[in-house]
Amino acid sequence: MIYIIRHGQTEKNRAKLLQGRSDVPLNDEGVRQALEVAEKLAAEGIVFDRIYTSPLIRAVQTAEIIAGHVPHTVDPRLIEMDYGPYEGMDLRNPAPEVMTFFRDFVNNKAPKGMEELSHVVSRLGEFLEDIREEAADKNILISTHAIAMKGALEYLMPASRGSWWSRYIGNCAVFRIGFDGKGRYTVPEEWQ
Repeated sequence: MIYIIRHGQTEKNRAKLLQGRSDVPLNDEGVRQALEVAEKLAAEGIVFDRIYTSPLIRAVQTAEIIAGHVPHTVDPRLIEMDYGPYEGMDLRNPAPEVMTFFRDFVNNKAPKGMEELSHVVSRLGEFLEDIREEAADKNILISTHAIAMKGALEYLMPASRGSWWSRYIGNCAVFRIGFDGKGRYTVPEEWQ
């Protein structure tokens, strides 16, 4: 079973800044959020055999709070979307081209300098295929970011036709992914 989590809150999240690949730590609220998830997982008896995490400190910290004793691997494919020149932009007053993109991710290309969503889906899909056999008989925690998580969900549910891009995924939201009897990934479900 795979549990994929978005990292806890950071000061840039709180300030509503486009964080992207900025390497900022969790704030006190983010630590509290991760501890809360750790407690819920423990209460359900969920124990992880392996952790994969984005290289960014907020994802690493989230994973360590939840299951720091478990071996973990940093995988660069789990990093957040590259926002290029828009990194750090105030989301309360976004650039017009970014606002256009955010209004309709499916039909509008990413602004120049931003990573294309198709690339996010591709790298997350490649990662999920690489861990498929391992995940079939182990509990794996994947600690990542909102857009990267959406890329994984889009890969797993191509029939969604881009609906994950506009869905809000909060800090420390968790999705669970299992396997059917033929070794295929099942439809992800939000875990609470």
